[in-house]
Amino acid sequence: MAHDATSPADAPTTSTLAAPRTTWSRAPLHAARGGLIGAAESVPGISGGTVALVVGLYDELIAAAAHVVHAGRAFVVGVVRRRGTAEATVALRRVDWRLVLPVLAGMAVVLVLSLRTLAPLLESHPVPTRAVFAGMIAASVAVPLGMMPSRPRVQDGAYALVAAVAAFLLTGLPPVAIEEPSLWYVVLGAAIAINALVVPGLSGSALLVVLGLYVPVQAALDGRDAAFVGAFALGAVLGFAAFVRTLQWLLHERRQVTMAVVTGLMVGSLRALWPWQDDDRGLLAPQQGDVGQVVLLAATGAVVVGALVAWERRRAARARAAADTAS
Repeated sequence: MAHDATSPADAPTTSTLAAPRTTWSRAPLHAARGGLIGAAESVPGISGGTVALVVGLYDELIAAAAHVVHAGRAFVVGVVRRRGTAEATVALRRVDWRLVLPVLAGMAVVLVLSLRTLAPLLESHPVPTRAVFAGMIAASVAVPLGMMPSRPRVQDGAYALVAAVAAFLLTGLPPVAIEEPSLWYVVLGAAIAINALVVPGLSGSALLVVLGLYVPVQAALDGRDAAFVGAFALGAVLGFAAFVRTLQWLLHERRQVTMAVVTGLMVGSLRALWPWQDDDRGLLAPQQGDVGQVVLLAATGAVVVGALVAWERRRAARARAAADTAS
């Protein structure tokens, strides 16, 4: 991969890993893929970034986000310094909106629906629900390994081990209960949690639980609390803008190490999905009557992810073949 002299603070480069621009006819497919990401983000312990990897959207979404962030900064600088908005316009034109808009729409719709379905399901049937998701994440570990530019090395294993331990400890933190969080705390919490959305292996919902914001976010959405939702959106935008460019640089220039760390984060995050836990997220021994059902459900989740990965690989192969034919 050619190195780019542009620093993360400058204009983003077009990802060499991104697929060719799509068409509006594929919008329903992209919306469905975005919906899977939204569903993942509603469940503590599941990372939307992991699902983005599985359905083949990760590089494209990070590249698009970097262009949007650059456009926002260029717009502000252009207005303040009276340079005009031409640079911002150019950056926005680099975004594949035919891909991004359907994905975002699918994410938003399914996220809201999932907060009212999957989250309550996890509370009423925690053991089987965690079992399914644990199987899905375990099977997904193969995805970042397959995205490494070269075969895993000893140092990659070390990076993965450190990341796995960090994720294990983070997901083991006890939940915090905050009934009426201050708006500044909502902004801060959103800025932290949003970055877990884009990093595979880290769950934004799990971080919200640790920060005591998971239940208040649900209540604010149900109650249409404009101030709370606005503060959360502001924090998400600020946090994402501060991080996405660094992540894009890592994907371009340190992809091997980045994928090793992602693999470790995904392995360590399985701690949050151990089926048997107490109310404070402490791990419990398996219950004899549940073991058979848990194994079956975990295997089912793994098969579902395996099918998604196989489908995405075939889709990507067909897209590459079509691009080669067109050229």
